[in-house]
Amino acid sequence: MKIDLKGIVVVCGNYGSGKTETAVHLAMAGKQDGLDVKIADLDLVNPYFRTREARGLLEDMDIDVVLPDIKYMHADLPILTPAVAGIIQQPSELTILDAGGDDAGVTVLASLANHLSKKQVQMLQIINPFRPFTENVEGCIKIKEEIENSSKLKVTGLVSNANLIDETTIEHIYKGYELLKDVSYATGLEMKFITAGSHLISQLNLNDFACPVLKIDRKLKFPWKQIL
Repeated sequence: MKIDLKGIVVVCGNYGSGKTETAVHLAMAGKQDGLDVKIADLDLVNPYFRTREARGLLEDMDIDVVLPDIKYMHADLPILTPAVAGIIQQPSELTILDAGGDDAGVTVLASLANHLSKKQVQMLQIINPFRPFTENVEGCIKIKEEIENSSKLKVTGLVSNANLIDETTIEHIYKGYELLKDVSYATGLEMKFITAGSHLISQLNLNDFACPVLKIDRKLKFPWKQIL
């Protein structure tokens, strides 16, 4: 199964959910499927794992990357460029907005509400069951409601990004999928896809999943490691 996402897609989730890694790989997958892709870095809270860290890789694939002004590139200030409003007004076939983590990180979306209200927008909640507050259905729903209240947008789809970084096993992937199914049942929201490390894909039976699987080949690293 292929991931069927087009138009404006907001990627959100709690801190540590892996939303930025997911957003970067979603952009790459869309490009590989022949779509015209743009991605905007709206993470103005977390200094690590920002889309901007993968800028070179994405631009090499001819993916348009919208970032804060260069003089604010590594600042933690609430700064948005007119280009962000521009790609919302004139989106590409797939336009990904990588929002900040938790309810605090998505408040910037509320400032774009006037632009977003005129477009059809999908917002994906990235869930990692191995992070605090999303170990169970109740926690995932609480995070969802907090994000919706702060962003003034509704979550429209769910994604499992179950991982423990280098310690991830196929059992973790299956555990994340089971939680995703439970959250989907409780909320009525569609499971859009799950993620799995490229080294684990061959060990999975893809027929076990009622949604597509997005292959992850980690591109973002902590600042004390090499950054692409």
